[in-house]
Amino acid sequence: MIRRSTLFALLVTSTASAQVRPAPAPKAMPTPTEASLFAHLRYRNIGPARGGRVTTVTGVPSQPHTFYMGSTGGGVWKTTDAGQGWVNISDRFFAVGSMGAVEVALSNPDIIYAGTGSDGLRSNVSIGNGVYKSIDAGKTWQHVGLKDVGNIGGIRVHPSNPDVAFVAAIGNPFKPTNDRGLYRTSDGGKSWQRVLYVSDSTGAVDVEFQPGNPNTVYASMWRGERKPWTIISGAREGGVYKSTDGGATWRKLGSGLPTDLVGKSNVAVTPADPNLVWVLVEAKPGGGLYRSNDAGESFTLASNYAQLITRPFYYANITAHPTDTNAVWVGAEGFQKTTDGGKSWRAMNIPHGDNHDLWINPSDPQLMVQANDGGATVSINGGRTWSTLYNQPTAEIYQVYVDNQFPYRLYGAQQDNSTLIVPSLPLSSGRPDSPMQEWMSGPGCETGPIFPHPTNPDTVYGSCKGQFSRLRISSGAEKQYWVGAQSLYGNATQDLVYRFQRVSPMEYSPHDARVIYYGSQYVHRTRDEGVTWERISPDLTWNPPEHRAHYSGEPITVDGTGEESYSTLYAIREATLEKGVIWAGANDGPFHVTRDDGKSWKNITPKNQPAGCRVQNIEPSPHRRGSAYYAVLCYLLGDFRPYLWRTDDYGASWTLLTDGGNGIAANEPTRVVREDPKREGLLYAGTEFGMYVSFDNGAAWRSFQLNLPATPITDMKVHRDDLVLSTQGRSFWILDNLTALHQLAANTAGESAHLFAPRDAVRARYAGSFGGVEGSRNDPADPQYPPAGAMIDYWIAPSLAGPVTLEVLDARGIVVRSFSSEGAREVATAEPSMRQMATVRSGTPRLPRGLGMNRFTWDLTLPGAWSMNAAQSGRNGPAIVPGRYQVRLTAGSTTVTQSLTVRIDPRAAVDGITIADLQAQFNHNVKVRNLVTEVNRLVATLDEQRRRLAASSGPVAADTLRGTNALRATVVTPPVRYSRPALQSHIQYLYGLTSQADQRIGRDATERYLTLRKELDVTMAKARALLGAGVIDKMGVVP
Repeated sequence: MIRRSTLFALLVTSTASAQVRPAPAPKAMPTPTEASLFAHLRYRNIGPARGGRVTTVTGVPSQPHTFYMGSTGGGVWKTTDAGQGWVNISDRFFAVGSMGAVEVALSNPDIIYAGTGSDGLRSNVSIGNGVYKSIDAGKTWQHVGLKDVGNIGGIRVHPSNPDVAFVAAIGNPFKPTNDRGLYRTSDGGKSWQRVLYVSDSTGAVDVEFQPGNPNTVYASMWRGERKPWTIISGAREGGVYKSTDGGATWRKLGSGLPTDLVGKSNVAVTPADPNLVWVLVEAKPGGGLYRSNDAGESFTLASNYAQLITRPFYYANITAHPTDTNAVWVGAEGFQKTTDGGKSWRAMNIPHGDNHDLWINPSDPQLMVQANDGGATVSINGGRTWSTLYNQPTAEIYQVYVDNQFPYRLYGAQQDNSTLIVPSLPLSSGRPDSPMQEWMSGPGCETGPIFPHPTNPDTVYGSCKGQFSRLRISSGAEKQYWVGAQSLYGNATQDLVYRFQRVSPMEYSPHDARVIYYGSQYVHRTRDEGVTWERISPDLTWNPPEHRAHYSGEPITVDGTGEESYSTLYAIREATLEKGVIWAGANDGPFHVTRDDGKSWKNITPKNQPAGCRVQNIEPSPHRRGSAYYAVLCYLLGDFRPYLWRTDDYGASWTLLTDGGNGIAANEPTRVVREDPKREGLLYAGTEFGMYVSFDNGAAWRSFQLNLPATPITDMKVHRDDLVLSTQGRSFWILDNLTALHQLAANTAGESAHLFAPRDAVRARYAGSFGGVEGSRNDPADPQYPPAGAMIDYWIAPSLAGPVTLEVLDARGIVVRSFSSEGAREVATAEPSMRQMATVRSGTPRLPRGLGMNRFTWDLTLPGAWSMNAAQSGRNGPAIVPGRYQVRLTAGSTTVTQSLTVRIDPRAAVDGITIADLQAQFNHNVKVRNLVTEVNRLVATLDEQRRRLAASSGPVAADTLRGTNALRATVVTPPVRYSRPALQSHIQYLYGLTSQADQRIGRDATERYLTLRKELDVTMAKARALLGAGVIDKMGVVP
C-alpha cells in the first residue's frame, strides 16, 4: 500500500533516467490512396440478436401488423408481421444511428418522418443530425433538415396534411445552444420555422395534437443537459405549452400544474375525449401525473405514485388508451397501468424493463408496440403477451475482448442486460436450432468489462459497476472480489474510498497471465485472481474540488448510478513490448505512464488537450517501445472535435493525429484507435459515427465504413488478422482477413493484376446456418458467417480484359483445383425437402472479376463426383490434406503465384487426429468419390442404352433391353420413398459416412468400400458382357 505522504512525489517523478530508450517513430510508408483497394472487404454482424435500447416506436392504424422502432444506436427498423421479424430500413441513408422519434402520417402511411438523437440523456447518449423523411414506407429516405438541433424528443404529423409536421428538438444534450425548441414545417420538410423557443438551455421534448382539432397543439419544454459528473433535468422555466392556432402563438399552461422547478414532462391525449389531457411531470414540488378535462385550462393531480416518475430524464412516458378515458400506461423502470384514472396502478408484464415508449393502434387497441431497454416488442392482445426481443441485433456493447480458442470467442457487456460470450464462427459442423445455443453469459453485469484468462478460457474475469469477479465456466461458480467492497450508488465522489466508474477499466498483463489491473482513481493489481489487491499508483486523476461533493442528478431528481463518477481512471494498458510500462488515462483528462512497474508515475498529458475530457481507450504500439496512442472523448463537455494522440517517447511529446482536416471530420468524436500488429503504422479508428483507416501512422485518414451501418464504435481488437468491433446499438461485427491491407503498396493500383499472399487457412467444417435437424430458418438477424475455406484476395486493373483463372497446386506442383471468371456460377435455390423447403446450392463457384479488388474463398476441396445432374456434378469433393499449397492467378498475360498453408483444425488435433489420419481419410474419400463417379456414369450409360434400345426393333434389341433394365434395377433405387436401396445408393451412402468430419477411417468403412468395390466390379463385368466392353470402358472414372 502506498502511503499518502508519498503520493505527490510519485505523481511528479520523472522517468527520463530509465535505461530503455524509445524506438524512433516509423518512417513514412508508401500510402495506398485508392479506396477501391479495400472496397471488396465486408463487415459481418455476428450478433447477439438480443435487442438493445429502443426509445421510440409507432405503428400504422390501417396496417395492423406493421410497426416501426427507432433504437438508440441502430437506426430505424420495421416489422410487417407483428414483431416476428424486424428489418433495418435506415442503413445506407442515415448518417447517425441514434433515434429520438419516428412518426407515420395518418393520411398516407407511405410517408414517415424520423428524428435523430435519443431523448434518454444517459451518459452514453449520442447526438442526432436532424430529420429524415421517407415517401415509400421506408424503402428510401432523404435528409430534410434541422441538422443542428441536437436530439429530438417527438414528432407529430398533421392528421390530414402530411406536409405539416412538428418536431420537438431537445437540443444539444451537452451544452446550451440556440437551436433547440419546437419546429414546424408546412412543405414536407423543405423548410422549417421555429414556433416555440424558451432559452438556449430549454428545448422541446414532446408534442401532441388535440384529437380531431389539429389547430390545437400541446408541447413539453424541458431543460435537459448531460455532464460527465451529473445529469441536469429541470429548471424554473419550461413546462407544458398550448397553441390554438396551429403553432403560430403559444401560452404556458399552469393552472394546477407545478410552477416552481419543472423537469421532464410528457403529454398524452385520447380520441375518447379530445378535451382530456394527461401530463406526467418531474417537478419539485409536485411531481406526478396530472389530468385536465378542459383541454389544459386546469389540471388536478391524478397520482403521485413514486414508481411513475423514477429517473425521469431517462423515461417519463405516458400513453392514453384510445377508447377508455380512465386507462393510462406509464413507462419508467417498470411498466404501470391504471384503469381508474390513476387511483390505483398495476405493474404490467413486459419482456424487459426500463420502458420508454408505447403506441396503441387507435383502430384496434388490442394492437400495440412497446419500447424498452431490451428492444421493441409487439402485443396483439392488449398487452397480455408480447413478441420476442431475440430477433433484433441492436445490442449496445461497451467493449470487446477475444480469446485464443478456435474459433475465437468475443466477450462483451450489453447495456441493461448481461455479459455475453459469442463465437466468431460456428462451433460445430451441424445446424443449431438457434444462435442462442452457442451464446453464453459471462461474469459481471451489463457494464463489464469481461475477458478470458489469456491461456485458460475456462476462466473468465468480469466486472459490474466497479465490482470484480471471476467465473469458472465448467463449474458455473462466480467468485466476487470487490476492491474496497464499498457500495457505489448514491455517493458523492468525496464519500468513496475508491472512485470506480460504472464502466471501470480492467486489463490483464501481456507478460504475466496472473496479473490483472483494475482502475479506480488508482491503478490496482492482483496476482491471485482478485483475492488480494495492491495499489500501485497515486491518484492519477485531476479531481477538481468543485465536483468532489457533487451528488449526481439536479436540481430535482438525484441519480447516482455510477455513470457520473468523475475523476476516475477509464483506461489502463501495459505495453506489449516492455514489461512494467503501464499507460493510464482518466475520465477527467490526465494521461500517466509508469516505466518501473508502478513504483513511479509521470503525468504526460499533452499541453493542447482540453482539460476534463475522458481518455476512452489506450493502445500501446505493438511495434515500437515508448509509443502509444490515446483516444480521447470530449463530447460530454460539448466538444465534438476528434482527439487521437500518438507519442513515440513515453509521453515526452505528442502528435495530434486528428486536426479536423486530414480525413476525420472536425465534429466527429473519436472513441478508439488500434495499430495493426502485422503492419506498423496501419491504424484503425472508431468514432461516434463510424470507422476510419490510416496507412501512414495517422497522418491521413480514409473512411473505412464499407458496409458497416452508422453507429458508434465502442471498442475494437485486431485479432488473427481480423478486425473485431463492438458497437453502441448494432452488436458485434467482424471484418475478416486484413492480410491484403498488410501487403498494399502505393503502386498496387498501377499493376494489371496482383495476387496477395493469403493468410493460413484452417480446414474447418461448418454449415453456418440454423434451424436444427429438420427445421429451416432464414432470419436476417442471425449471425453472418463467411464460407469455410481459404480467402484469396487479388487485384484486377480496370483496363485488363479477358477471363481470370485461379489454380491451386499441391506440393508436387500438380493442379488440384481450378476456377474461372467465365461460365455458369454457383446458385442457391429453395427446394422441397423431407418436411419443408431447404436451400440447395448447385453449380461451380465462379471466380469474381470485379474491377479492382476481389475476394474468392476456396472451400479446400477437390472436385466432387461426376453426376448426371450437371448442376450437382463436381460438388462436395473430398477435403484436401493440411499442408503447403500454391495458388496461381492468371489474368491476361500476367501470372502470379503465392504460397498457401492449410492448417489442421486445432480442435481435431486436440482430439488426437494427426496429419497422417487426414491423409488416410483423404485417400479413402478419393477412392469412394471415384466409386461414386463410376457408378453414376454406369447409370448414365445404362439409361442412354435403354433409350437407344427402345428405339430399335428386333428380338436382339428387345432381349438386350430387358437385360439392361434388369441390370439397372440392381444399381438404381426405385423413386418410391423407403424402397430397398440398390448399389448406387449404397455407394453414395458410404461417401457420406467419412466426409462430414476430420476423423480416422473406421474399419467398417474400409471393409464396406472393398465390398462395394467388388459388387461394382461384378456389375461392370455384367454390363460389359451385355452391352460390350467398348460401351462401358469409354465412360471414364475420375472426374
